[in-house]
Amino acid sequence: MKILAIHGSPHTTRSTTRKLATFVLEGAAGAGAEIEMIDLCDFRITPCTACEGCSFNGICVYEDDVPAILERMKEADGIVFASPVYIDNISGQMKIFFDRLADAIHYQVLAGKCGCSVATTHTSGGAEVVAYQDHVLNYLGVISVGGIHVATGGNAEAVEAAERDARALGKKLADALRNGLSDPKQEEEITGNREFFRTIVIENRDFRTEEYERWVRLGWIG
Repeated sequence: MKILAIHGSPHTTRSTTRKLATFVLEGAAGAGAEIEMIDLCDFRITPCTACEGCSFNGICVYEDDVPAILERMKEADGIVFASPVYIDNISGQMKIFFDRLADAIHYQVLAGKCGCSVATTHTSGGAEVVAYQDHVLNYLGVISVGGIHVATGGNAEAVEAAERDARALGKKLADALRNGLSDPKQEEEITGNREFFRTIVIENRDFRTEEYERWVRLGWIG
């Protein structure tokens, strides 16, 4: 059982968001999970230009580090998204990365995994950023076990007070991976998204045969 955290703060190792996400991972590790953290700022990620090149073969026209990160996400059983709040939204680094996941979203390549979301902020926007990251998890076919956000008020040590809750969230994620998780509301949203993306998969079936056949095998296309 492996859990991968995607961390979107430009502060990397000095980030309060990273510290909070580390507590989550440590809670999962205590429940038996293998853990890993990716700092997006350590990688080359080119902004999406909506050229739709990936629609033809699943390969982006830009040669950067996104395919390697996505492979690590596919290999993981659980996904943690962690971002600081920038003007009541995720960081620019996180948004650029999310935009590059469009093809992975269309083809639901992470379906069947579980995840959670982490955010830190000075004052506001924490709940909204957790909700948005959970929304992206659902877009990818991932069910979220919940999230945690901390308003520091400028005091980085405020994250320490949330350590117990963060570790509990990590344990909850590990337990969900081990025992299974059902959430009818999220499953309904994921199914609705899949119905929309189904048209894309069918339209591209002549040159994305392998992906089309995967959908048929999974019963997503009759």
